[in-house]
Amino acid sequence: MADKDRAQVLRRALEACIRGEVDPLPQLFTQDVSGWSPNMLVESLDELTETVADREDALTDVDVEINSLDVFGNKGFVEYRVRAVFSGPFVIDENVAIDPNGHVLVLGAAMVVEFTNGKISAFRNYFDEAALLEQMLVV
Repeated sequence: MADKDRAQVLRRALEACIRGEVDPLPQLFTQDVSGWSPNMLVESLDELTETVADREDALTDVDVEINSLDVFGNKGFVEYRVRAVFSGPFVIDENVAIDPNGHVLVLGAAMVVEFTNGKISAFRNYFDEAALLEQMLVV
């Protein structure tokens, strides 16, 4: 698979996860995908799908702006910015959720991925969780 094709997989995977779209995930991630970000840890496609589905209603009017995306062999790197309206509860765990405030959230982030057979098999997503929570808690 060419770097260009892996770049498309990375772009589509990022957008699907942020927008809460679970249907394309099996075509983009391996069954044993492992990954983390400041607010999640997954060790399988099923766990990733559940996590993405839980975020589905928290954000609307989502805009993903990719600032830089590079793929070199089996590694990919993307820097991006997300703008979205915080319109539904953000579930942290079964006992904690943040109620929506209707504000536009802006978050800059970077993600590193590894590919196996053209799908993402591992990822690490970096962003400032405190900055995100601060925006969510503004009334």
